[in-house]
Amino acid sequence: LRRRGVPAAAIRDFAGRIGVTKSDATVEAGVLDYCTRELLNKTAERRMAVLRPLKVVIENYGEETEELEAINNPEDASAGTRMVPFSRELYVERSDFMEEPPRKFFRLAPGREVRLRYAYFLTCTDVIKDAAGEVTELRCTYDPASRGGASPDGRKVKATLHWVSAAHAINAEVRLYDHLFDRPDPEADGDFIDHLNPRSLDVLTQCKLEPSLADARLGEPVQFERTGYFCL
Repeated sequence: LRRRGVPAAAIRDFAGRIGVTKSDATVEAGVLDYCTRELLNKTAERRMAVLRPLKVVIENYGEETEELEAINNPEDASAGTRMVPFSRELYVERSDFMEEPPRKFFRLAPGREVRLRYAYFLTCTDVIKDAAGEVTELRCTYDPASRGGASPDGRKVKATLHWVSAAHAINAEVRLYDHLFDRPDPEADGDFIDHLNPRSLDVLTQCKLEPSLADARLGEPVQFERTGYFCL
């Protein structure tokens, strides 16, 4: 549990919630997940990380780099803020773009405007593909008047995306841990070994992190913006 980032205080909270009985009982794993998330939401600082990157080029943005203020923890005002670099070339999550989006997909698509967290409104104008037809790059424009994430004319957007400046991004390997078993009670139907979850560990090797994570200390809890993943 420690290696997976579960704090001791979360385990104590879990033990207090489930109590003690005289007979055997099964508790849903989600209860421990809840206790862990409740604690880390209050104590872990937020950082931006793109786990499956898709490159974005903002065609009407210059070659300069600017620093934007970002909140460290919306649950704790005393955690303060940090500065994150913003530039012409960015990375966003590949899952935040669809060329032919379904009706309730509000994130980035051709001709659609979204908000970049702490930054500007962004509109996709062109899609670049490789020889196999896979999307490799998005060409976009931004609204300079929307700095900070609000437009002077009051227009609204339905999605806010996290991002990382390409020139300043840190390359990283990220390990995503899921439940060890593929069902709540693996011993209810045969041998528990038969119900191991083959995706209990997913290793991503081309992740892009914001530069402030270069100074992160081992064991320090951090939550990735919007993905909800915690890391140490």
